[in-house]
Amino acid sequence: MREKKKIAMVSLGCPKNRVDSEVILGDVKKNGFEIIAEESKADIIIVNTCGFIDAAREESVDTILRMAGHKKRGACETLVVTGCLSQKYKEDLLREIPEIDLLFGTTQLGLISKILLKKQLDREFAGREGKIWIGDPDAPPENGEGRFLTTSSHSVYLKISEGCSSWCKFCIIPKLRGKYRSRHLESVISEAKSLAQRGAKEINLVSQDTTLYGADLGLKKGLSRLLRGLGKIDGIEWIRLLYCRPSLVDDELVETIASTEKICKYIDIPIQHSHDEMLAAMGRNENEKEIRDLVEKLRQKIPGIAIRTELIVGFPGEKKRHFNHLAEFIEEMEFDRVGVFSYSREDGTEAAAMPNHVCSSLKKERLGQILELQRRISFFKNRKLIGTFHKVLVDGFGYSSEDDGAPDGLPLVEGRLASQAPGGIDGVVYLDRTHAAPGELKDAMIIDAGDYDLIGRCR
Repeated sequence: MREKKKIAMVSLGCPKNRVDSEVILGDVKKNGFEIIAEESKADIIIVNTCGFIDAAREESVDTILRMAGHKKRGACETLVVTGCLSQKYKEDLLREIPEIDLLFGTTQLGLISKILLKKQLDREFAGREGKIWIGDPDAPPENGEGRFLTTSSHSVYLKISEGCSSWCKFCIIPKLRGKYRSRHLESVISEAKSLAQRGAKEINLVSQDTTLYGADLGLKKGLSRLLRGLGKIDGIEWIRLLYCRPSLVDDELVETIASTEKICKYIDIPIQHSHDEMLAAMGRNENEKEIRDLVEKLRQKIPGIAIRTELIVGFPGEKKRHFNHLAEFIEEMEFDRVGVFSYSREDGTEAAAMPNHVCSSLKKERLGQILELQRRISFFKNRKLIGTFHKVLVDGFGYSSEDDGAPDGLPLVEGRLASQAPGGIDGVVYLDRTHAAPGELKDAMIIDAGDYDLIGRCR
């Protein structure tokens, strides 16, 4: 009987990448490989890379180099690299890191286990066939059923499409991931049912543009149809919308969120900027008035909704007046959550060739100003929650800090409100004097608040 080869996975980047990693792991397990957590003991190491911005590329390269060290000092005999970085820089990676044995692109998830099996059975295979397996970035999206979950089973990401067709001038994703392709409705619903049977209480929808779901398949109001279907699945308690294009959040979607009990009153709408000149320069479809109107509509139709957005500071041509406009806009709109990024120059994008790039020091300064502004807004909003009651989804155990209103280092049950996305991006709730298991929904009163995290006590 052939001994099982041990595989370890290092997944980098966004939740969409994590889903891809879980699909790969599910496939290798099905094909007879053993999955382990310790890279130093693995026969095969797979690194799923991110190549979206400079920092992500640097992290990916550093990780590959660190894993390459296991070929010299550990059990590793095969180093596999996949994802966005290999899709774009395949030749450079092989030249600079010769320890890499196999390179796969963004759409070869199901091919990896087959090639590994063939390599295992035929020692001459790699030398005969080569190392690079980069396919069509517009290939049909993968079915996620059978994923090997690497997150807690009670809170999972559900990837509903692949690629992007928007071509924002700062973004390389369409070249790395191909055009927008939706998964079929039945496939998504089937996977969600399977995840519910495995203990999922929370489903977080992810995509490059969640609001565009189904348009390429000819579905009318595809996302609303999908949400209504997901809302009927037994066991699912929370459904969360991430990555929603503001210009595509229509009246029907707003009504669906408002009227479907299981949908979290939460929406992530990346706006990137507030000034019309900057929005046009970025290739965005929205203008300031449309963004204002959407936020007003969401708050009017869905009282208490938590609105998250993402911003880019330091885009080429951003002048002081543009930045001041953005700061005033953020202060006025009081978004519940804000992610802020400094513009990163990406070869192959229109923005890379634009004039008037902003210097690094000024980008860093502007980033800090927006972060500080949002910190104050977040603190103010959190303090208003003190004395109110909420459902808290328990994730596990954590440690509070003095800023969160509890003694430093005190072990507490950690969970989240429906207004807090997983992954540490929106803060958490620490439950004092509580015994609970991951996946439980507890009724709690908020008794204290910090800049981003909350302290709660169960009734």
